[in-house]
Amino acid sequence: MAVSSIFSGAKLESLLVKSCSSSSGSSLRVYFPCQQQMKAFSKPNRGRKGMVQRSGGVRCDVAQSNVALESEKIDPSKASALSALEQLKTSAADRYTKERSSIVVIGLSVHTAPVEMREKLAIPEAEWPRVIGELCGLNHIEEAAVLSTCNRMEIYVVALSQHRGVKEVTEWMSKTSGIPVSEICEHRFLLYNKDATKHLFEVSAGLDSLVLGEGQILAQVKQAVKVGQGVVGFGRNIGGLFKHAITVGKRVRTETNIAAGAVSVSSAAVELALMKLPESSHATARMLVIGAGKMGKLVIKHLVAKGCTKMVVVNRSEEKVAAIHEEMKGVEIIYKPLTEMLACAAEADVVFTSTASETPLFLKEHVKDLPLVSSEVGSLRLFIDISVPRNVGSCVRDVEGTRVYNVDDLKEVVAANKEDRLRKAMEAQAIIAEESKQFEAWRDSLETVPTIKKLRAYAERIRVAELEKCLSKMGDDIPKKTRRAVDDLSRGIVNKLLHGPMQHLRCDGSDSRTLNETLENMHALNRMFGLESDISLFEQKIRAKVEQSQK
Repeated sequence: MAVSSIFSGAKLESLLVKSCSSSSGSSLRVYFPCQQQMKAFSKPNRGRKGMVQRSGGVRCDVAQSNVALESEKIDPSKASALSALEQLKTSAADRYTKERSSIVVIGLSVHTAPVEMREKLAIPEAEWPRVIGELCGLNHIEEAAVLSTCNRMEIYVVALSQHRGVKEVTEWMSKTSGIPVSEICEHRFLLYNKDATKHLFEVSAGLDSLVLGEGQILAQVKQAVKVGQGVVGFGRNIGGLFKHAITVGKRVRTETNIAAGAVSVSSAAVELALMKLPESSHATARMLVIGAGKMGKLVIKHLVAKGCTKMVVVNRSEEKVAAIHEEMKGVEIIYKPLTEMLACAAEADVVFTSTASETPLFLKEHVKDLPLVSSEVGSLRLFIDISVPRNVGSCVRDVEGTRVYNVDDLKEVVAANKEDRLRKAMEAQAIIAEESKQFEAWRDSLETVPTIKKLRAYAERIRVAELEKCLSKMGDDIPKKTRRAVDDLSRGIVNKLLHGPMQHLRCDGSDSRTLNETLENMHALNRMFGLESDISLFEQKIRAKVEQSQK
């Protein structure tokens, strides 16, 4: 099981100094920063299976620790930290070795924080590996990942201690952004373990986005995994969580089709145009976009997404159109100045307008003399106006051979699609609940990994010791071939003996009955062979933090 630590580096040294300030000949109680932490030792502590575990106040003898250090001939520069480590092991083991490492998300999103705060906290993708390293350098953080987009900045960590881990990450966020801790706390959200897992799955499925079911966030989650590959702090738990989130995002979109139907004005404009045109003319209809601002650019993007490969764009200046053309490689975008707008409209089957003009660009007198469009596109010229104020006057509706649609018409399409997406979101929640259980079961199955390693190491020590005894009895002049044969024989015997226990320790977490049996097998092997995986893992984590702080 994963475990927690309290102090490392300077904190451990501080602990030792405070302990040694009292009489060295007496048995001393370990110092803790506040009385609340001392009281915690006398309170029942519920483990993850509901069992009540109690631990009382713990004493440690500094003099004995110093004697042990001298006998081991440890470097004096590291003596204080290692002595404190011994104290920590005896004083905090009972309280922390039974605590499972927690998955925690500390985040701010468009739902909780203003854009001014989010942009200060935003982390460029190129910086994610460095940030993961810095976060894992904090005392109580084992693994980390960053998900930073225009709508959210979320940090996912595996914390040895929930409270201390959150405190350290929040202080780190404050230090890097210049935002006071109190202000971050006011706007942040905190989720732990199952809730953190469910949140990331919802994010990946597009259920937490402003546009329900949008697909861009899934690509961003994939990118977080791609960037994290090979980064030391992007470990098994966080990596597994993000990879599972990608699976959930794909499954939700495939099984519910939640991304179908336009839910933005620009996408609704394109969808409406294609609905009104005969399907056979979708590839050949002549498209005209007037205005290359934000909304105009989105219209162009949605047209391209629907398979349009050629269009005319009318704008005051050519720079914006050139930039869009550069971005949309492989699409023929023809620029025309505003002075040629009517001539371009005469050659278009569908006209999208999205300019900031305060007066209409098209009135009845402008449109009545335009040539009729062909029957192949339905004999109707479509004006789809997504501007406010409107770019197409209402009088244009009276012109024969034209149809005019404005923002209000599009809102009906958007509203209907949003209702449909909400229904599909309910279906998605059932998928997320199922996948969350699978992930938690997989994470539970990881508890056997330390036992597998310890059992292998235990068997290997016995094998090597017995092999040396055997070879020493055979004399010094043993041929290399014979020595290798005996070595292979010993390995083969050990591997065959371990095969059965190892099989009973491996579980993918897909079956709850098998998982429970696997965990029972793990505890049985720990007792039979005295593997003490909890304590050893506790030591490893604390020593790793001590060594990290001394670099």
